[in-house]
Amino acid sequence: MKSIIPSEISVPEVQRLLQGGVGPRPIALVSTISKSGVRNLSPFSFFNVFGANPPIIAFSASRRGKDASLKDTYLNLVETKECVVNAVTYAMVEQVSLASTEYEFGVDEFIKTGLTPIDSNLVKPKRVKESPFQMECKVLEIKSFGEGGASANIAICEVLKFHVAEDLFLNGVIHPNRIDLVARMSADFYCRASGNAIFEVEKPLKKKGIGYDQLPEFIKQSFVFSANNLGKFANVEKIPDEKEVDEFIQKIKSETLSEYEISEEAFYRYKRLGNFRYMLRCALDLNLSDIQKKYLLELTAKLALEKNDTDFAWKTALYANKIS
Repeated sequence: MKSIIPSEISVPEVQRLLQGGVGPRPIALVSTISKSGVRNLSPFSFFNVFGANPPIIAFSASRRGKDASLKDTYLNLVETKECVVNAVTYAMVEQVSLASTEYEFGVDEFIKTGLTPIDSNLVKPKRVKESPFQMECKVLEIKSFGEGGASANIAICEVLKFHVAEDLFLNGVIHPNRIDLVARMSADFYCRASGNAIFEVEKPLKKKGIGYDQLPEFIKQSFVFSANNLGKFANVEKIPDEKEVDEFIQKIKSETLSEYEISEEAFYRYKRLGNFRYMLRCALDLNLSDIQKKYLLELTAKLALEKNDTDFAWKTALYANKIS
């Protein structure tokens, strides 16, 4: 692994490291206005949320890297102490990228980008109509760190009002596929936070998992299970006992399955289809050596984990260990 002291390399090199290693970074499309009424719209990816009571967000309108000059957004924030932070979706990313152009002071990025300004309720800066998630904010504090190029000017803001498109919600939460956010990475790279790029990991907030240290050695030593698999195994409150495992296996063996085949080719076909229940039945019915059977059972447990059926995975893995 390469070790680097920031003071021993150039500022652009430090910037590239940060942008490549800290990401994906959400994008704040920040709308501000000067005291004289000149609008400004600019995206910032050094941005995140830091609290909910009160709702606090922050972003850095850093000094320009080429000459250490202050950006219009920063100057407007200092003057008016107000902004609107708009989420950036895939449908508007090219227009938002255009807003990062270094136009002369006084040029209206709403006009340059074609994005639509709409009135806010509580602050003077405009909202962006194309964004489905908008936050009207007041600036609580601006923390500056250094006066050189690319030095940070962190604007800490309190959200005064949210504006959220109703069709973003599914079961009471904003669903990633519906908001379709984009985020910044290194160089010119972005990522799209929807579709196959998203997945769920159960948070251990309502229960206390047994932890990695309590996993049986045969699971830790398996060459089938990944580190992610072990983490998921460890996020249960209790390991199934022998009786539970036996009852589970008997139930699987007694089930009537439609269009079911017994062969190794069928097992791997079920795997490709994501059908771990048929995989287990097939592994149980095949006439194989203990080593071969254990391998197929562990593959089945692995897929069950990846499909978020941890109980099925545990019982399958425990049974695999019994026959080895």
